[in-house]
Amino acid sequence: MESFYLLGGLIMKENLILFAGIFIFLCTFYFIISEKYQKPTVSVIGGGLMILLGILDEEKALETIGYNLEILCLLIGMMIIVEIMSETGLFQWVAIKTAQSVKGNAMKILMLFSLVTAFCSAMLDNVTTILLMVPITIFLVKKLKLDPKPFILIEIFMSNIGGTATMIGDPPNLIIASLGDIGFNEFILNLMPVIVLNIIIILFVTKIFLKKKLKVSRELKNSIMELDVSRTIKDKKLMVQSLVIFLIVIFGFLTNIFTHIGLAVIAILGSFVLILISKKKLEEILVKVEWEMIFFFGGLFILVQGIEELGIVEKLGEKIILLTQGNLKLTSSLVLIVSTFISPILGAIPSTLSLGKVILEILPTYVGETRILWWALSLGACLGGNMTIIGTAANMVGVLVAQKVGVEISFKEFFKYGIMVVLQTTIVSLIYLYIRY
Repeated sequence: MESFYLLGGLIMKENLILFAGIFIFLCTFYFIISEKYQKPTVSVIGGGLMILLGILDEEKALETIGYNLEILCLLIGMMIIVEIMSETGLFQWVAIKTAQSVKGNAMKILMLFSLVTAFCSAMLDNVTTILLMVPITIFLVKKLKLDPKPFILIEIFMSNIGGTATMIGDPPNLIIASLGDIGFNEFILNLMPVIVLNIIIILFVTKIFLKKKLKVSRELKNSIMELDVSRTIKDKKLMVQSLVIFLIVIFGFLTNIFTHIGLAVIAILGSFVLILISKKKLEEILVKVEWEMIFFFGGLFILVQGIEELGIVEKLGEKIILLTQGNLKLTSSLVLIVSTFISPILGAIPSTLSLGKVILEILPTYVGETRILWWALSLGACLGGNMTIIGTAANMVGVLVAQKVGVEISFKEFFKYGIMVVLQTTIVSLIYLYIRY
C-alpha cells in the first residue's frame, strides 16, 4: 500500500512539473508577444525558471547553450564585421548606386533587393544576409521618404525562403543534413524548384499589394540621381580592409563543407583580424554588438530545451505515426504542417532538432522514398519561421537592426504579414511534395 501511495505521489509530482513547465513556457511567450517587458529579460527569466524547477539541471542548460554557441558566435562575429564596414560609408554607396541604376523606382528597388536577399541567403546564410541588407535598405528607403517596414519585412521573408534552398542557407538544413546524412547537392535538387516557385509567387503578390504605396515623387527621384556617390565613402583604406576580410570570411563559409572549419570560428577570427588591422579599439566595437539579442537567444534555447525535456515533442511524434498509419505521403504532409506551426513558437532550430529526432524514430516503420520526410521538415521549419519574430534568428536580427536605427516592427505587425506568407508557402510546398514524390 505504501508503494502505491509513493507511486501516486511521483505521478502527481511529474504532472505538476509538466503543468508548471508548460505554464512558464506560455507565460514567457505571452510577455514576448505582448512586448510589455524587454524580450531578453523575459527570455532569460523563463529559461532560469526551467532550471529552478528542476525541469533541466544547470549542466544541461549550459550544454544547450554550448550546442548553440556556434549560432551566437557567428552572430557576434558578423555584427562586428558589419559594424566596421558601416563606418566606411560602403552601405550608403551601394544603396545610392542601386537606386540610381533603377532611376529611383521604389518597386524595382524592392524587387531587386528581394532577389539579392534570397540569392545571398542561399549562398551564405540568412542571418549574415540580413545583417548586410537591412542597413542598406533603411538608408536608401529613408532617402526616398518611404516607410522602410515593407522593405525590411519582405527581405526577412526572402532570406528565410532563399536560405531553404541549400544546406548552408538556413541553420535547420544543417541539422537535417547531419541527422539524415544528406549531401549538399541533394538539397539543391530537391528544394530549389519549390523555393523558386515560392519566390515568384510572393514577388507577384507583393507587387499587387504595394504598387500604390511605393510611389516616389519626381523631385525625390531627381535628387537621388543627382547624389554624388563618391562623397559617401568616408574611409577608403578601412573600406578595402573590411571588404577583403569580409570576402575571406564568405569564402570560408562557402568552403565549410570541405574544410569542416566551424562558421563561428571563421566569423569570430575574421572579425578580430579586422579589428587588429584597422587598429580599432576593441571596447568601442564590442559596445555596439547587440548583446540583448545574444541573451535573448540564450534564454530562449534553455526555455525550449525545458519543453523538450518534458517529452512533449516525442509524444507528438507518436501521435503522427498513429494518425498516418504508415502512409508516407500523409506523414510527410503532417510533418510539414506540424513543423510549420511549431517553428514560429519554439524557433526553427529547436523545432528541427526535436522533430528530426522523431523522424529518426519513425523512419524504420516506412518503405519507399523516405527522404520526403526530411524535405517536409526543412520546408516546414524554415518557411514556417516566417510567421513570428522569434521564428528564426534572421527575423530577430532584422527587427533588432531596424530598431537600432529607429524603425520599430512590433510582434503583431510581423505576425500580420508573416502568417499570410507562411500560408502561401505551406500550400505551395504541400502541392509540390505531393506531385513530385
